[in-house]
Amino acid sequence: MKDDSNLSCSLVRVNRLIGWSALVDRTTKKTRVSSRTHDVRMTGFTCRSSVAEAIAWTDNVFPSLKTEKITISQSAGRVLAQTITSKANVPGFHRSMMDGFAIRAVDIEQASESEPVALRIAGDIYPGTPHSVPLSSKQTIRIMTGAPIPTGGDAVIPVEDVRVRGDQILVSRPIAEGKHVGVPGEDVVSGQIVLAAGRQLRPQDVGLLSSIGIDAVGVLCKPRVHLVTTGNELLPAGTPPTDFMITDANSPMLESLVVRDGGDVTSAGIVPDNPECILNAFQAEADIIIVSGGSSVGLEDYVPQLLAEHGELGIHGVQMRPSSPVGIGTYKKRIVFLLPGNPVACLCGYDFFAGRTIRKLTGRGTELPYSRQILPLGEPLVSVEGRKDYVRVQISEGRVTKSTRQGASMLFSAVQSDGFLIIPEESSSLATGAMVTIYRY
Repeated sequence: MKDDSNLSCSLVRVNRLIGWSALVDRTTKKTRVSSRTHDVRMTGFTCRSSVAEAIAWTDNVFPSLKTEKITISQSAGRVLAQTITSKANVPGFHRSMMDGFAIRAVDIEQASESEPVALRIAGDIYPGTPHSVPLSSKQTIRIMTGAPIPTGGDAVIPVEDVRVRGDQILVSRPIAEGKHVGVPGEDVVSGQIVLAAGRQLRPQDVGLLSSIGIDAVGVLCKPRVHLVTTGNELLPAGTPPTDFMITDANSPMLESLVVRDGGDVTSAGIVPDNPECILNAFQAEADIIIVSGGSSVGLEDYVPQLLAEHGELGIHGVQMRPSSPVGIGTYKKRIVFLLPGNPVACLCGYDFFAGRTIRKLTGRGTELPYSRQILPLGEPLVSVEGRKDYVRVQISEGRVTKSTRQGASMLFSAVQSDGFLIIPEESSSLATGAMVTIYRY
C-alpha cells in the first residue's frame, strides 16, 4: 500500500513537471486541470512537489523576454539587451592633462637648476578651441586641462613647475615626451566592446555610454506584476488592527520586493474571499500575477480551484517550510504565483518562485538577491529529509544560531533575524560546527 502511494505521488510529480497535470477537453482540445480533481478544500494535500520540480515547471512556462529602447538618462538599474561597441576613441585627440605649458620635450633636454631654459610664450589654448599655429623651437603655449595639444607639442609642464617672467617661462628640469598628455583612445578605443548584454547598468556605465556618443540603449523590459491580496479578515495597509481583523502586511512587502527585483507593480487592493471577485481581480494587463492568501486547502481557499478551472494549475503544494501551500500556474498566458497569506511564508515563497521569475525576466539572474556569508553553526539543526527548510538565524561571535521564533505568521522574526539559511532536502540535520551559507537580510 505504501509503495502504491509513493508510485502515485511520483506519477503526479512527473505529470506536473512536463506540464500535463490536466485533463483534455475533447471539444476545445485544450489542456485544462479538472476542477473536481483539484478542489482540495478541507481535504489536504495528497502530494507535494519538490522545490526543484516547482522551479522546473515554472521555467517550462517562462514568458519571452521583451526589450525596449530608452534614453540613457533613464537606464540606471536596467539590464542591457544588447552588447555595446564603441564607435569612437575617447579621448579623440591628444589633450593636456594639466594646467600648464605645452612644449617640445627636445627643447628642455639640457634644462637644470643652474642653467634653466627660457621658452617664449606664443599664445593660449583653452578646452574646445584648437590652436592652428604650430609650436616652434624654443616656444611654449599656455594650455588648460582638456585643451588639445598644439601641432609640434609633445609634453605639458605643470604651471607650478616653471617660473614666469614676462612673455617667457624658465624651465629648470627636463621632462619626458608624452608627459601629462592624454592620447587618443586612452580611455576607450574605437571598436572596443565596452558593455556586454545582460549587464545591469550602474551610474558610471551611463556616463561611459554618454562619453562614446550613445544617447539611447536597448534594455530588457520591466515585467508588469499585478498583486491580488485576498482575505475577508484584512484591513488596508497601515490601518491599526481591530477586533478579529488583521492589517495587510503582504501587499506593501510584496510591492517592495517586486520593485527590488526590477518589476513594475500594480495592485488590485484587498479582494474578498469570493470566487467572482478573485477572478475579476485577475483581469489586469500584466505579465505576472501574484496572489497572496487563499492558496491552501481551507474552505475559503478558492484560488487553486479557480486557476484550475480557468487556466492551468501546474503546481499546488511544495515540500518546503514555510510556504508549503505555494501554487503555480498560468492564466491567459500570464504566469500566476499563489503565495500563502502568512507573511513569512509569503516572503519565502516570493523569493524562491515569484521573485526568481521576475529577476530572470529582468536579466538579473535567478540567485537569491542577498549578500552571503559562510559561518559555523553554534547549535545543531533538525529538519525532515525530503523537505527544504528556510530557517531564520542570528549571528553572534561569528557563529550561527536559530532564531527563537520561526512561525510562518511572525513577520517580526524576519526583522529581528540577521538572515536565513537553507537546509537542503537531502539533509535531516546539521551538526554543531557545520559550515553553512547565511543569506543576510
